[in-house]
Amino acid sequence: MSTPNPTLPFNQASLAGAVETRNWRVMLVGPRIARDARLRRRLSAEYAIDMHDRAREAMAAMREQDHATDIVIAEQVLVDGRGVDFLRDLRIRYPDTVRLLMLDNTDTQVVRDAINEAAVYQVAMTPWQPEQVGLMVKRALESRELARIHRYLSRELKFADSVVHRQNETMRNSLKEVYAFDKLVFASTAMAEVCNLARKAAFTDLPVLIEGETGTGKELMARAIHLFSQRHKLLFMPVNCGTFSDELLQSELFGHRRGAYTGATTDRLGLFQATDGGTVFLDEISEVSPAMQVALLRFLQEGEVRPLGSDRTQHSNVRIIAASNRPLRELVAEGKFRQDLYYRLRGFELRMPPLRERREDIPALVQHMLNKYSGTTGRKTAGIAPEAMARLSAHDFPGNVRELENEVRRMMALAEEGEFITIQHLSPEIAKAWKPLQALRGRDPFELLEGNTLKEKVEALESRLVRDTLDRCHWNHSKAARLLGLSRVGLSNKIRRYYIHRSGNDDDRND
Repeated sequence: MSTPNPTLPFNQASLAGAVETRNWRVMLVGPRIARDARLRRRLSAEYAIDMHDRAREAMAAMREQDHATDIVIAEQVLVDGRGVDFLRDLRIRYPDTVRLLMLDNTDTQVVRDAINEAAVYQVAMTPWQPEQVGLMVKRALESRELARIHRYLSRELKFADSVVHRQNETMRNSLKEVYAFDKLVFASTAMAEVCNLARKAAFTDLPVLIEGETGTGKELMARAIHLFSQRHKLLFMPVNCGTFSDELLQSELFGHRRGAYTGATTDRLGLFQATDGGTVFLDEISEVSPAMQVALLRFLQEGEVRPLGSDRTQHSNVRIIAASNRPLRELVAEGKFRQDLYYRLRGFELRMPPLRERREDIPALVQHMLNKYSGTTGRKTAGIAPEAMARLSAHDFPGNVRELENEVRRMMALAEEGEFITIQHLSPEIAKAWKPLQALRGRDPFELLEGNTLKEKVEALESRLVRDTLDRCHWNHSKAARLLGLSRVGLSNKIRRYYIHRSGNDDDRND
């Protein structure tokens, strides 16, 4: 047996196995072929067989079986007509049935009708040999399975081959323009660090764990990692683990066999097999149950895929990128997430910083979004007023980049063609958040410092500078000390002296 090609979503070995394990039904139509004992023995060893002399009987049997027949082999000369006419009628009524025609001679017109009108899979000449017919049936069923897999990929996953190519190229061009790691729209050190690490992760096959609040761009980061990896020519398939029950999620990822559970009326190819060679993005990985965590751990360790209702194990070469809006380390500590799965997922661990921790990115993002939606909507603005930009930068944006993008689209909808975007175009909550700061205008900023004496004000200013620098460096003590011109010991003394504590639950980064 040949080794399966790990770069394809399916291979010849797995396809042949699928054909052998399915309960296929073959119909023989014609006075001679239906009475051929050697042929019946050859085919009945592998398939369920129906036999009919007349086309009318065969068509009635198809209706009674509710189209359970997978392949029909018909002679050209039937008791009640021509085989090519019967197969042409069969093509109209049951287009999914594979059709084969047995001819006594090489009449050119009959062959042309069979190809053009009946759309037969193959035309064979008599006398037939049972082994020859058996091989022809096997190849026809493999062709049927290929067609089923293609329909699944194109209809269920919405990806035909040409669509995949076009979508990947479109996505690649879009990301190179907007999100090419080193050309990403950002101005903060925090995002530069994340993108530099992501670029290194892209060139490996290690799993990647992306953590961050909702709206920070975790899926966009995952797509960028895929498109800058060696797997970029193959599929990238996202799945939100939080929207499925255990049974449906296992079916979605691993597939199922017909009858595996109520409602499983056909075989289903799971994403791990359909995306073989590509990347699967598991969003909200923190929401999967303990039982599903075990199945994912086994797949990450062995690459094994066992569809629901099947006793056969297959292998798939898929890169996993997972995302969570809750820190998995905390869930592990609480006993809600398997520690071994967590360590398997975090080959590379990326934290997408929320927008409130990188406010310097807001002006660059706003300008990019204005240009983006000007191009797609055909409406152009004259720009955004400095005060409006300042108010946007002062807002916390709990919904992060997604909320900012919706705000920009709203502003563009309110602004007239060629008009400047001003404060009046902002959402009320953003305008209200700025109101307390309006009272600061015209006042000496040193009046805002705590204390009355010079020493108290200097200490208050020093405390604020140390805190702001630590926040800007995400509490990396070495980096903050360099920016402040202090030693690490000196910085630690300042932190203790002014009782400076990091907001939130994250541990300090001392390296």
